Amino acid sequence: MSPVLAGVLQLLALVAALGLSYRPLGDHMARVYSSERHLRPEKWVYKAIGANPSVEMRWPAYLRGVLAFSAVSVLFLYLLQRVQGVLPGSLGFVSIDPDQAFNTAASFVANTNWQSYYGEQAMGHVVQTGGLAVQNFVSAAVGMAVAVALVRGFARSRTGELGNFWADLVRGTVRILLPMAVVGALVLVACGAIQNFSGIHEVGQFTGGTQQWNGGAVASQEVIKELGTNGGGYFNANSAHPFENPNGLSNLFEIYLILVIPFALTRTFGRMVGSLRQGYAILGTMAVIWLGFTALMMWTEFAGRGPAFELAGGAMEGKETRFGIAGSSLFSVATTLTSTGAVNSFHSSSTGFGGGITMLGMQLGEIAPGGVGSGLYGMLIMAVIAVFIAGLMVGRTPEYLGKKIGTREIKFAACYILVTPALVLCFTAASFVLDTPAHSMTNSGAHGFSEILYAFTSGANNNGSAFAGLNADTQWFNSTIGIAMLLGRFLPMVFVLALAGSLAEQTPVPETAGTLRTEKPLFTGLLVGTIMIVAGLTYFPALALGPLAEGLAA
Repeated sequence: MSPVLAGVLQLLALVAALGLSYRPLGDHMARVYSSERHLRPEKWVYKAIGANPSVEMRWPAYLRGVLAFSAVSVLFLYLLQRVQGVLPGSLGFVSIDPDQAFNTAASFVANTNWQSYYGEQAMGHVVQTGGLAVQNFVSAAVGMAVAVALVRGFARSRTGELGNFWADLVRGTVRILLPMAVVGALVLVACGAIQNFSGIHEVGQFTGGTQQWNGGAVASQEVIKELGTNGGGYFNANSAHPFENPNGLSNLFEIYLILVIPFALTRTFGRMVGSLRQGYAILGTMAVIWLGFTALMMWTEFAGRGPAFELAGGAMEGKETRFGIAGSSLFSVATTLTSTGAVNSFHSSSTGFGGGITMLGMQLGEIAPGGVGSGLYGMLIMAVIAVFIAGLMVGRTPEYLGKKIGTREIKFAACYILVTPALVLCFTAASFVLDTPAHSMTNSGAHGFSEILYAFTSGANNNGSAFAGLNADTQWFNSTIGIAMLLGRFLPMVFVLALAGSLAEQTPVPETAGTLRTEKPLFTGLLVGTIMIVAGLTYFPALALGPLAEGLAA
């Protein structure tokens, strides 16, 4: 079987699995967030934190809950790393330095999972399992809660109430993420991923030397790393490591885990606003971009020129032979079009255009299908922008799902799409103005520029993947990328929740003959075009200096 045919078959199998999961999972999540019943374990949690899950919140109160919970999470994870040296199960590792502890705490709470350390050489069992893995669950649940609050803003009228943050947080964790993670971990163990709390082992090698490996609860952390679109691995090689991703079957399963909730949330959206066709329109937009990027990635990686490429069957540098070009391309696109950031190959070793595709996937805002929760609310913000543009073209007040998109709403949407690019481009520019950050680059020229641009693109968009080649474990990068991750996560949430509150207060506008039909393929095309134009106008100059210049010079 040719590698290209194998790639096509993997893609078809993945689409089939996602299609089978779409309806039951989407409907289940809609029931979870619409239910008024509280499970007994959930009541225990509410009692422990002193929350009343039945009290409805307006958007400022909902936002305070998000920020307060996340601030406490950052502080707890930072302190846990700083005292690691005296904790049991630390495997002899010392406490983490302050700048790296801040970077890591910000990273995992912001659902980014950027790692400027070697996991197997820095973090013991307590920090990995009690700190990082816990944040993989709750940071994903926070994103889902904010997305559901925005959906309620569209679904409700004449009220500013968006639900209860604490109830949404706990339900998302207990009823959605935990059950799926348990089943997924069993599948990964069956595929060969390790799951233990063993210490450090010295393994003999054929050359006569030895190598040290430590065990860990890898399968249980790997599953929520992908399912919650987190990305931080137990080992530095991430999902290219055989302990995390043993074979081709586990690789395809992990890609499925990355995509299943973000895609299924579009059906949840359709259910909650009372129009499944609206959900299908958002799903179609996500699917068109995802399939297009996947096809481009496979084409550019298989089409490498020169004797070395031809003998290897494509651009195999930096890729695992267990997965090949097809499995690596599928994984790379899935992880950068979502906020996952896990890698099973090194993106720095991709072709020039291939590296550009992974970077552009993040620069779109990771909305196709995007992160757990963040992908849906990011896409809905772009839908508001698209409706506004359509309204300008025909000279009428824009409307979406029966809500008018006025001056206030478009300001919130505009602020949302401006925050992340400002963080990426300003921090990248500052890194080249100063002397010290540039010394962290392994490569010079266009590829070296791409290393730093990719790092801040990944951090500010809460992705977490690295281009490789950049020494990010410095005070400059630990601090600035940490700030970019926190601002890139929580500033957009401010505008999302403010928009949700504004929409929920409105009186529905009756549909007329002049109303834009946002459930039609025409709107899907408009939305795809809006997304690509906004990203292109924002990032094209920077991309031209990096991956485009490198690709054209190859």
